[in-house]
Amino acid sequence: MKLSTRGRYGTRVLLDLALLDGEGPVPLKDIAQRQQISLLYLEHLIAPLVAAGMIRSMRGARGGIWLAKLPQEIKLSEVVELLEGSIAPVDCVNDPKACPRSDSCVTRDIWVELKEAMDGVLESKTLHDLVERYGGKEHRAEAMYYI
Repeated sequence: MKLSTRGRYGTRVLLDLALLDGEGPVPLKDIAQRQQISLLYLEHLIAPLVAAGMIRSMRGARGGIWLAKLPQEIKLSEVVELLEGSIAPVDCVNDPKACPRSDSCVTRDIWVELKEAMDGVLESKTLHDLVERYGGKEHRAEAMYYI
């Protein structure tokens, strides 16, 4: 039930791109630096996002990545499902045959409700919602050095 770095970092990368939407290709090294993500890890992380049509990429000196859709068109449920798979807290939620007690298990009912609640939240939120929340949060400024 705990999201891995793939889900967390992938969401942060998409938010980074949404905040810069319309500014053209964003170099991976810039995103890696801002989000404090290894460049190598970031390169692996964007492949499924490109394949899913959420972002586009361009190689070269002026290359980078950018959103392929509007921020309001990318649901967090799509991002998490793509990068994490199912977020069911236990296997029997998605596959009742995973446990011989599924039909009579009271706790499974709670796990199903929990998954449905999480799915509902993720389905109702888009990158645009994150951009709006970002604007309402205080952000630590980068260190400024003067000579």
